[in-house]
Amino acid sequence: MAKKIAFIGAGSVTFTRNLTRDILTFPVFQDCEIALMDIKQENLDYAKKAVDRIVSAGNYPAKVTATLRLEEALDGADGVLSTIQTGDDEGPYLDMSVPKEYGISINIGDTRGPSAIFRFLRTLPAIQEIVRGIEKHCPDATFLNYTNPMAMLCRAVQGTSKVRTSGLCHSVQHTSEMLARWIGADMKDITYVCAGINHQAHYLKFQWNGKDAYPLIYKAITERPEIYNEEQVRNEMYLNLGYYVTESSGHASEYNAWFRKRPDLIEKYCTNGTGWNPGHDWIDNFKGIGSRDVRRREEFDKFIAAEIDLSRGTEYAAYIFNAIFGDNTLFEFNGNVRNFGLIDNLPVGCCVEVPVLASKGGLEPIHVGALPPQLAILNAQNAACEELAVEAALEGDPMKVYHACLYDPLTSAMLSMAEIREMVNKMFETQKHWLPQFKVHKV
Repeated sequence: MAKKIAFIGAGSVTFTRNLTRDILTFPVFQDCEIALMDIKQENLDYAKKAVDRIVSAGNYPAKVTATLRLEEALDGADGVLSTIQTGDDEGPYLDMSVPKEYGISINIGDTRGPSAIFRFLRTLPAIQEIVRGIEKHCPDATFLNYTNPMAMLCRAVQGTSKVRTSGLCHSVQHTSEMLARWIGADMKDITYVCAGINHQAHYLKFQWNGKDAYPLIYKAITERPEIYNEEQVRNEMYLNLGYYVTESSGHASEYNAWFRKRPDLIEKYCTNGTGWNPGHDWIDNFKGIGSRDVRRREEFDKFIAAEIDLSRGTEYAAYIFNAIFGDNTLFEFNGNVRNFGLIDNLPVGCCVEVPVLASKGGLEPIHVGALPPQLAILNAQNAACEELAVEAALEGDPMKVYHACLYDPLTSAMLSMAEIREMVNKMFETQKHWLPQFKVHKV
């Protein structure tokens, strides 16, 4: 029987296009139904045309449907993918612009810290609607989340629903590919163990042909300026903490108190080697009504004009679906799940990113043990803030939002308690129309 895979937030055309391409490379899925759902007709039309082009180019017997109705997309689905964003352009702009007024240098703002906490509060009701729909229309489906902030959303869903789910991020495989390139290794000869929290996991082991490759990574970073400058923040973290972190320097610079608290530090570490820098402020991407829609149209036009490559990529989703309800080939990946007996020295029940085995039996997280203490401290502080934010969202408690921001490493390095309270109140005031779960929007 043909399988059905639902894309919720299909207007995220790049994800939809690439994941569809990957799914259709598996013979068992080539006659599947790709069910596209978005809340905007224009975005849905772009997604449909992009997916139709892939199906046509591969001469696949797949069926492509498109709908504005969530229940229609979910009905009978075997796999569900979330790539949604709430708040159009205004939400992300407010997430970043208000903290910026208080001197907090936000680089991307989609994972943790005050920007991501409010992004999470705004996004959770939509994710909960998707989960309720899965429970009703396809309770045995596997739900894979690509929406940020990953850790907080996964923690909230896994704490309130029995839907089979994990959160996926490509930073693990992309960083491993970067490190392999730095030392001249072929990825087929690289093995690693990576664990921690989303966007702040570390390679506890990184081996080339079974031998520790960290000495070669150290040599590349310390002896080749072009390698050091490629990832200044992450390379500094590695040289001082002894293990390499997964997410890009732009992201990584926000999750600690070391790199973005003074103009001279931003100039030194965050201007050239962070991917996004003060010269290309991410907040500018959300200025102006419909700027994201403009970018989507430009991206779609480029895709339509380009030659299609139908080769399989490295995103995890298609491999996971294949392992669970395809040809049942086992697949190990790094996923976001709750910490029950997985990482010994991080908070019980928090969301961690660890190796997970996908099979026809479902998703089985793998015990990692204790992190090196210097990594556990960094992870634990951020995970504790995420736990508070999740409790705040589920309980409608604005004080827990304040406390989650109060202990955020970068925020607490920049502002006093009174200033953080004032900032949180302003963020509540500007976004209260998206936060119906809170009866009071002030702390």
